[in-house]
Amino acid sequence: MQVNWRTIKGTNNSYAALSAACELYGISLEAVDRPAADITCYSLNSIIEPHFREEIRDADCITVVGGPHATACYREVCTYADYAIIGEGERTLPLLIEMIRDGSSTTPPGVATARSARPANSCVWLEAFPPFSRVRGYIEISRGCPFGCKYCQTPRIFGRSMRHRSIDAIARTASCYRDARFITPNAFAYGSDGIHPRFDRLERLLSALDNNIYLATFPSEVRPEFITPESLDLVCRYCANTKVHFGAQSGSDRVLQQISRGHSVADVVDAVELCLEYDLVPVVDVIVGFPCETDDDQRSTLDLVTWVARHGQVHAHYFTPLPGTPLAGQQPGPVLPETQKTLGRLALKGKATGSWIAPEARFFKQN
Repeated sequence: MQVNWRTIKGTNNSYAALSAACELYGISLEAVDRPAADITCYSLNSIIEPHFREEIRDADCITVVGGPHATACYREVCTYADYAIIGEGERTLPLLIEMIRDGSSTTPPGVATARSARPANSCVWLEAFPPFSRVRGYIEISRGCPFGCKYCQTPRIFGRSMRHRSIDAIARTASCYRDARFITPNAFAYGSDGIHPRFDRLERLLSALDNNIYLATFPSEVRPEFITPESLDLVCRYCANTKVHFGAQSGSDRVLQQISRGHSVADVVDAVELCLEYDLVPVVDVIVGFPCETDDDQRSTLDLVTWVARHGQVHAHYFTPLPGTPLAGQQPGPVLPETQKTLGRLALKGKATGSWIAPEARFFKQN
């Protein structure tokens, strides 16, 4: 029986992780650019999902859809796909494939169909599954996030308790690469509960790696309040990156409180200034168009963006109401003309990147 993985921009790391998990069960996931027999698997987020509904519905094969959209909207997904994976897939997907192969009618936990849904009954123990194998990807070192930012799916899918891969497992996987890059909700939270840093454990990890290490930069961004002299000293001593990427999300304390971000604008300013003290370029994420954002709030974010751009770079996004989050179904606010003008001007100078007008631009070529 042939099992295929539909290649889609932005899902390669999911392919790497699930391919490695399936290999442990003797299952090979083959990359395809269209549905193919016997089974085709998809990983979809809510931005790209509408572009693949018709393809999946018309596929002449068994279709399995996972990813954040399937987790949050499995009933909707099961109107056009045969199966939806709810939550983490390393254990669930191989069990589902084995069920299909054996002709069983009992779906494993974490799988939904048009007739029924079984919730997942466990979370993934990271040590049980390598981050990648035959299909290469980034090294996931931590999963889960204790913060409850209202726009974010991460704590709703992976839980609010952080799980960490062991130093030995990370070092063993990193030996495949010259440059080590990591996936984590907050790189500076490695080894901790995600709220109280354990920089001693982070240093043990970094000192165990014989690589060019890229930490606290994409795709291992950090939170601003975790940017301290201790964490930046570790970057300067052990890492190859000259930038530190972290999330501000808004320049308005009122908005930060409304979205349960858990830090202040002052924390962002302190983080930028501390990066500059260590000769590290700050790269700061912001989101415009929050439903609770007033024009004055957005202008405060624009003031922060302008100030950050004098010292570093800005990565800007337009708010997307993601299903499964407290802000699901909310209407995004408008992007002010002065915001568009300023971000466009900064983009031309190489000071701003992102997709603050069309979120899907990250995944599809624009005409």
